[in-house]
Amino acid sequence: IAVAVLGFAAAASAQDLKPGLWEISSTMKDASGEMEKAAAEMQAQVADMPPEQRAMMEAMMAKQGMKMGGGAAAPGAISVKSCFTPEMVARNEFPAQQGKCKTTSQPRTGNLVKMSFTCTDPASSGEGVYTLVSPEAFTSKTVVRSSAGGTAETLNLDAKGKWLAADCGNVK
Repeated sequence: IAVAVLGFAAAASAQDLKPGLWEISSTMKDASGEMEKAAAEMQAQVADMPPEQRAMMEAMMAKQGMKMGGGAAAPGAISVKSCFTPEMVARNEFPAQQGKCKTTSQPRTGNLVKMSFTCTDPASSGEGVYTLVSPEAFTSKTVVRSSAGGTAETLNLDAKGKWLAADCGNVK
């Protein structure tokens, strides 16, 4: 679910956003605090790896456009690079969306964009509010509801999007 949620965080409708390469830094919280704890533990484990192993892990994540902490990402955050094509921006599509999901965006009100989504694989639903700060930045707050192993879970996802370049390079 985390990767699918990151895709939703990458969403920002708006004719005002620049197409191109974006970095979206996200932090996830659940009611129990387990999500934050797991992210912090994972970062600590990577930091404790021998340099060669850490470099290999970071390279593997980078191939998927991801990194933990550092850069625009706060400690405990995951950063993902996404490509916003001009067509996607024009159609208000979400880059990096994974799974079988249907997204509904409401008309933009000022600098706010509201959306809701339902996914069948993985099964989840939720809604988000995106604040368009400038053509090169947005913030978002998304609530995701899912059921893992028969237990209902609610995740709160806070994200910041930052435009990096007009050329997406090898990021899809």
